[in-house]
Formats: sequence, structure tokens, C-alpha cells
Amino acid sequence: MEWEAPALVLSATPYGETSMLVHVLTGEHGLYHGMARGGASRQGRPIWQAGNLITARWNARLADQLGGIRGEMVHASAARLLDFPLQLAMLASMCALADGSLPEREAHPAVFHELTRLLAWISLDPIGTEQAAMAALVRWEVCLLSELGFGLDLGACAVSGQSDNLKWVSPRSGRAVSDEHAGQWRDRLLPLPAFLLDPSQDGTPVQWRDGLRLTGHFLARDAFGQRHRPLPAARVRLMDMVAKMAENGDPAVPSEDVE
Repeated sequence: MEWEAPALVLSATPYGETSMLVHVLTGEHGLYHGMARGGASRQGRPIWQAGNLITARWNARLADQLGGIRGEMVHASAARLLDFPLQLAMLASMCALADGSLPEREAHPAVFHELTRLLAWISLDPIGTEQAAMAALVRWEVCLLSELGFGLDLGACAVSGQSDNLKWVSPRSGRAVSDEHAGQWRDRLLPLPAFLLDPSQDGTPVQWRDGLRLTGHFLARDAFGQRHRPLPAARVRLMDMVAKMAENGDPAVPSEDVE
């Protein structure tokens, strides 16, 4: 049993003195686990950084075994973002969400291809893409929810069926609600940022915060809650960073503010 394919490294954990247990995501084969022998060595460690795009080769004697995995670097996203705390937090969050929510060995090409595109885009121009990338990250989380069977219905008001002035989302059903029909439930609804309805908008820190709260609610309740797991710590850290930006009105997080 073996395959070779482009893959994103989602996580890597040391195993023994020189090996690592790694999780990779491919478009064709989905999420796969494997043992990278020598992965913890000086030569192997740079390959198995979360967010890196590699050519992965997986093989095992039987299909249900852990299997061994080898990788050749294609694009080192993580190394390019070491001096950019917010962008590095975005990379860590997306990889952790995919790693913790996707079922093993089940193809989700839309999640893989969009995640690959986003990580390459952010890492090649971390400064120029910062604002647009945050909006794109939230849209990717909406895509992830949809792929997992928990899609949000943001096309029309749940009450009136109309598509005008959609400002809120029901935390119970995941359906949009217009501002006119929010009524007495307004305080219980989740804000719907405009950039989720208009792809041409990049949003603001306040809207990014609202978008992360929106997707985070359904990720925590459905994608991770049904597995009895909390949201990944990397996702929580990203939310805290963006919430701080929204509170301070800052366009970016200075490097010295992040440990």
C-alpha cells in the first residue's frame, strides 16, 4: 500500500530519538498519519513544520497500518512567516483546525486546495496580504464547516426569505437573519460581517473578530464538540490576537506584543 502526492504538513510530534509522528493533508487521499524516520534530525526537522507544502510518499504493508512517510520540500511557508506573528498565528490556526476536525483518509479537495492557496499567498507576501488574508481565513473556516456537513446558510433571511440587509446569524440554526427581523432576539444572534457576503471586501479588525466568533461558535459546537474536543489552542490564540486588534483599533499586531 503506497501513494505519492502533494501534501500540507498539519502537525508533527517527536517519537523516540530521531523520528516524528506526522499528520499531512492531501487533496486526493485526505488526512493521513505516518511515521517520518529521521524527521527529528537536523536535516529532517525543517521539512515537517506545520504549513509546509511537500511531496509526500506514504507506504505500509497493510492499508490500516500507521505506515511510514517521507517528504521533499516544495514550499516552506512556516519559515517565511517567523517574523510575522499574526500571519504565523493564522497558519497555525488553519493547520490545527484541519488536523483536529477532518476525518482521517477521507478526501476533501476543496479544503486542501484553498488551504494550500492561502498559505502560499500569505507566506509569499505577508505584509501585502494581511487584511485580505484575514477575511479569506474566515471564509475558509466557513468552507471547512460546509465540508464537514455543518454548512451555514447565509443566502437569505431565515424569517422573511429575502436577501437584503442580512446582519445576523442564528446560533442555533446557522441561518442568516435580516436586521429588520432580528427583533427581540437581536442580543442572542451572532453578527454577520459584510465580507462574508461580499468577497470583494477585506473587512476590518472588528469584522474579523465577529467573523471568527461566528465560525468559532459552530466549530466549537459541531466540528469539535461532537468529538468531545475543545477548539485547538492555536485557534484560541488567533481569536485573542484579533480581539485585541479590534479593541485597540490597530491594523496589525506589533511583533514585540507577541511572545
